[in-house]
Amino acid sequence: MLKQFFWMCSGADIDILQTSSKAEQTKYAGIGGTVFFTAVMAFIASTYALFTVFDNYFIAIIFGLVWGLLIFNLDRFIVSTIKKQDNNWKEVLQATPRIILAIIIAVVISKPLEMKIFEKEINQVLLTQKNDLTLANKNQIATRFIPEIQTIQNEITALKQEIAKKEAETNALYETYISEAEGTAGTKLLGKGPVYKEKREKHDAALTELQQLKITNTAKISEKENQLTTLTTQQKTEETITQPIINGFDGLMARINALKELPWLPSFFIFLLFLAIETSPIFSKLIAPKGEYDYKLQDHENAVKTWVEQKVRQRAAILNTDTELNSAIYEDISKEEELYNFKKQKAREILQFQADAFYKSQKKIIG
Repeated sequence: MLKQFFWMCSGADIDILQTSSKAEQTKYAGIGGTVFFTAVMAFIASTYALFTVFDNYFIAIIFGLVWGLLIFNLDRFIVSTIKKQDNNWKEVLQATPRIILAIIIAVVISKPLEMKIFEKEINQVLLTQKNDLTLANKNQIATRFIPEIQTIQNEITALKQEIAKKEAETNALYETYISEAEGTAGTKLLGKGPVYKEKREKHDAALTELQQLKITNTAKISEKENQLTTLTTQQKTEETITQPIINGFDGLMARINALKELPWLPSFFIFLLFLAIETSPIFSKLIAPKGEYDYKLQDHENAVKTWVEQKVRQRAAILNTDTELNSAIYEDISKEEELYNFKKQKAREILQFQADAFYKSQKKIIG
């Protein structure tokens, strides 16, 4: 049962194989097994590749199964259409397009499996790329917010410096009138004289301005800090919104590009492995000598070809014979006087009938 299934996979004629030698049966069972397991590998590879795209096991398995059946049908077609011939160059020329197709299939099958085999290394490359993208994304977002944030921070600093400057001026006036009262500076007269009162009034006026300035600037600083908090929140929000896009940067194309960042030699050998698997049925047919099955298949095809050609020649001969007979018969008939008189009488009756019909129609019109 399993052997017949592999025969079917090889695209061979099962009826002819059953009458062939054990060696031929084993050879085509091996070819069919290679075709079948290549399709299985194609199913696994495509399922993994599609899962990285859809993130859904059901969809990946369904489409992977369709892809595996497609590869199975293509491989079976490739192997079954290679016929053993007496000329080796004709066989190579016949197999060349099929070998090219087999190479393409090997590339398609091997690439997803390479990504699965080197998944850990690819994840490391993707992690580095994601970190770089995260930093670049933060810098890009920051370039839109930093100028405004720096402007507000500079404004807050200016307001605080204005308060500090006014405090310094007020403190200096305080020291001046205290020193005047103590007689250590100014007029150097101990006591609270007119100069002391003048300096005290300047200090009190400055202190009042300082208090008013503090109220005004504190309100402005509070407003600026609220704007700063809003901008910072917006910046963090945009970073949070865009981060999932970066975290999801691990699709099929991203993994293929990450695979290119790894050393090429291991991937190349894996490709060679699948290329050998994919092309082995073709080369086994090319290398193997013409066997019993090939002779029987050729004999069967030649018998069908001869039978068809014979039928075509028979139909052509029958057509030519009928044409010649019909020509001779009608030529003989055309020479018979009796037929001539008969045709003449019929023609006269038709003309007489048409004339009578014409006269009747004319009488109706006149009457």
